[in-house]
Amino acid sequence: MPNPIPVSTAEGTPREPADEDLMALYAAGDADAFDTLYERFRGPLFRYLLRHCESDGAAEELFQETWLRVVRARQGWRPQAAFAPWLFRIARNLLADHWRQRPPASEPIDESVVDLSFPWPEAWTLLRDCVERLLKLLSGLAREQRDAFLLQTEGGLTLEQIAEVTGTGRETVKSRLRYALRRLRAGLEDCDE
Repeated sequence: MPNPIPVSTAEGTPREPADEDLMALYAAGDADAFDTLYERFRGPLFRYLLRHCESDGAAEELFQETWLRVVRARQGWRPQAAFAPWLFRIARNLLADHWRQRPPASEPIDESVVDLSFPWPEAWTLLRDCVERLLKLLSGLAREQRDAFLLQTEGGLTLEQIAEVTGTGRETVKSRLRYALRRLRAGLEDCDE
């Protein structure tokens, strides 16, 4: 199968095919369409899983299993479904299975984000401290709040899509995001300089 051909917009400028179109092409046998989807979602999906897992290894295992399930499910793909919520629902279900087998640690196992022995300039030191604090705050959020926050920030999902993935109402998602953002902002208030 040939590479997916960019579609032209009304203005005549090419645009990339939608995720759903790429998945339909992949289901029809176009391996290049899968490569494009993988490149689009590789980073956001891995970061979503990593922020929920106790180790890089566990996140990598869940990441690989998520893509394996996409491959296995390609023939059953429904073109009317949105791809991103479908992908993140697979990842979230795998996370739920993972947590049932191994409950998450109460504290992050590895709190080091940056090599502290490196002679960082003062601005970089503040940035490093804020990133470390953000990661610690994220791990301290209630699982439902962290999940909603990561689905929005890492997955790029809308409130409606997050509600679909999590099986909750839109207003519940809004509430979880509001509480998560309030807690994160309070813990990072001196980081906006």
